[in-house]
Amino acid sequence: MQDSPIGTRIDFNADGVQHGHLKLPYSRDDSAWGAIMIPITVVGNGPGPTALLTGANHGDEYEGPLALCKLAATLDAEQIRGRVIIVPFMNHPALKAGRRTSPIDGGNLNRMFPGRPDGTPTEKIADYFQRYLLPMADVVVDIHSGGRTLEFIPFAAAHLLKDKAQEARCMAAMHAFAAPWSLIMLEIDAIGLYDTAAEALGKTFVTTELGGGGGTSPETIGIAERGVRNVLIHESILQAQPEQANTRLLGMPDDRCYLSAEHDGLLEPCVGLGCEVRAGEVVARIYSTARTGIKPVEYPASIDGVLLARHHPGLIQMGDTLAVIGVPT
Repeated sequence: MQDSPIGTRIDFNADGVQHGHLKLPYSRDDSAWGAIMIPITVVGNGPGPTALLTGANHGDEYEGPLALCKLAATLDAEQIRGRVIIVPFMNHPALKAGRRTSPIDGGNLNRMFPGRPDGTPTEKIADYFQRYLLPMADVVVDIHSGGRTLEFIPFAAAHLLKDKAQEARCMAAMHAFAAPWSLIMLEIDAIGLYDTAAEALGKTFVTTELGGGGGTSPETIGIAERGVRNVLIHESILQAQPEQANTRLLGMPDDRCYLSAEHDGLLEPCVGLGCEVRAGEVVARIYSTARTGIKPVEYPASIDGVLLARHHPGLIQMGDTLAVIGVPT
């Protein structure tokens, strides 16, 4: 396979703190020999494990970028053993546009792995992570939130894996993150995910969903900051004491956890995030916007559990995820 067109002046094997860019050449109308410049920080101090910390895999999710920018500005090489690679803005074009996907090619980075070195700009970014950054890492933390279209209770998550030793490492790192909630996560579709790419390479992988609605809060940013530091401490990379916090564990036994809209219309949420629900309890209603006098369509829960996610905008389309339920475990 051909080399990646992405280059960098960062020396990944050097000790100390380096701030630089991943440079992806991108010729366009307003810059014939232009480039997409993705900021990166690498902090190294001798032999030891490597952590790869990422945010803005989707460009409208901001807890990760903020927490990782703050970490990149303050992390001292003398505090660590090994190496920390920080990429706060994985899909930099999407972040600058405030969009989930890239305004350049429409690419959803978190559905494009393993990527292609000769593909679209988003595919080239995925390829660089797949073939260059992920192989360097021992532990990967990818910080997500709900963006503009979803709201979540703040949780860290790991997946059930065939390799049970790897699964145990991921679960331990998830618990170390110490978000208010921890989730054994069932994906709607795991094909092309960054998560799947990292796990296929045997990495310890933790992801999150820390809020949503296209904004942030002091609480969710604080959860991200504390969680990343706790994982670095757990992996014996950062020499410090972890900040303890209580976490509740949820599971997702099957696809009954997901409720999808089968109608377009105006959404009425009937259950608050983090609240317990029973199978058959109405969690939302959808009202017609075509005329008045039509009874709303009610959407009952299919399983007992806790409402961990819901659609954010007031309008909903057929096919949108309306709500997600986790089961205490």
